Amino acid sequence: MHDLNEVLELLKKVKPDVDFTVENSLISDGILDSLDIVNIITEIEQQFHITVSPDKIDPDNFESAKAILNLLS
Repeated sequence: MHDLNEVLELLKKVKPDVDFTVENSLISDGILDSLDIVNIITEIEQQFHITVSPDKIDPDNFESAKAILNLLS
């Protein structure tokens, strides 16, 4: 089981200038772009030793740290 702190640390690696604890519209507000999503997926797969299936690559799954945590569940 993964926790929110692990996800926050992972996100900070990809985009260190964003406060992911307060942002809830990462895609809608243009904070993350498609390259950031690819980098996040790569980090998830390497750090957590899982594969993110293509059907899970949906903008709603990357809107917030909590949404990404739910993706890992």
